[in-house]
Amino acid sequence: MNKLKQASPFVAFFVGVIFISFLGLSLFIPKADNIAQPKPEKPKEKRTEIVRISALGDSLTEGVGDSTKTGGYVPILQRDLVDSMPIDVVQIDNLGKSGDRSDQILKRVKKDESIQESLKKADAILLTVGGNDLLKVIKTKMFDKFNPKSFNRPRKKYIAELDKLYQEIRKYNPNAPIFQLGIYNPFYKSFGEIEEMQEIVDQWNQSSREFVEQTDNAFFVPINDDIYKGREATLSRDENADTSETEANKKEAINNLLSEDDSFHPNNLGYQIIANAFKAKLEANKSLWMDVKE
Repeated sequence: MNKLKQASPFVAFFVGVIFISFLGLSLFIPKADNIAQPKPEKPKEKRTEIVRISALGDSLTEGVGDSTKTGGYVPILQRDLVDSMPIDVVQIDNLGKSGDRSDQILKRVKKDESIQESLKKADAILLTVGGNDLLKVIKTKMFDKFNPKSFNRPRKKYIAELDKLYQEIRKYNPNAPIFQLGIYNPFYKSFGEIEEMQEIVDQWNQSSREFVEQTDNAFFVPINDDIYKGREATLSRDENADTSETEANKKEAINNLLSEDDSFHPNNLGYQIIANAFKAKLEANKSLWMDVKE
């Protein structure tokens, strides 16, 4: 009995050492749960698998003036949308035809089944129209003094034709947003002395804008201010000093955003600017045409 009493302090000391050692180890050894827990994954980007766009209109849609002969703004916009937005595939049908007025585009939509099928499948519709309507009126008044008031009646007629075109488009696709490009003044640099020309273009654009803004799910894309003056020359002072007055006047009369072939249609840079304008408006209204999936 005495031996047991003598051993008790040693047993207690030994048990205490074991307990303290176990407690210390438990503080430094991480829990198994923490070791096995995987790192949280980054949330996957929401993406749209495919977007289908119908590009309908005149020579600006066909791409006249594009030296690459690939379709003007259409392939540029197609590439830029894929590069800058969470979209896997962008399919744009180029339904442009050079020289078409609003009434002629309307006839094509009514008769061409391939256009109708494209419109039915479209998530968004791009439209270039109005330039040839105005040009027809200008040609009839070429030798008269330009009076902006004389364009009022033709402008109202154009808006009536535009309304018919929109109604026809909506027969095949009542939901896709329509983005209509404004027109620009290609004569500003070459016939700058005809001040009435810019006023006429501005009025034409204003009427188009008012019509589009009063139409459901339609958006006006202004372009005149980006193109009609061209890009400012970047010549240095020395280069300017070496340039003759005649050459300087020639350069002043050339819009460097228009094709050298006709000084009327956009060149490659001009089409890039048009693509940028469409892209900005599409991005601002992406919820209307992008079907985002996890």
